Amino acid sequence: MNTRSDLRAVSTLFGDALSQFAKLFQNEVDLAKAEVGEKMQRVGGAIGFFAAGAILVVPALVMALFALSAALITAGWSQPISYLVSAIVAAVVAGVLFAVGMNRLDARHLAPRETMRQLEKDKDTVKEMVR
Repeated sequence: MNTRSDLRAVSTLFGDALSQFAKLFQNEVDLAKAEVGEKMQRVGGAIGFFAAGAILVVPALVMALFALSAALITAGWSQPISYLVSAIVAAVVAGVLFAVGMNRLDARHLAPRETMRQLEKDKDTVKEMVR
């Protein structure tokens, strides 16, 4: 009789452990969804910066480059050299804009760190439960 009650107690404990594990797994899935959603908002914001930078900087940059070229020509520089200097300035500005956008899309910023940390904790907890 004692063996039967022990067997029921073990099966109850095992069932409880499985239930807790299922709840834990569901909580981790919910956390991962929330964290990925947050990261996707960050990606959307970075894409918005790319688009806004590309759209808004073009007309201003063209006018500034024409003004720079005109100033260099007025100062006695040849037209080809003036336009080349303007092109180099434009390339530097474009490089800065792309660098800012790429920094915002860096994989280290997009990884679901909290979910990964929590999964490690859960793995350790499950290992302890099994022992």
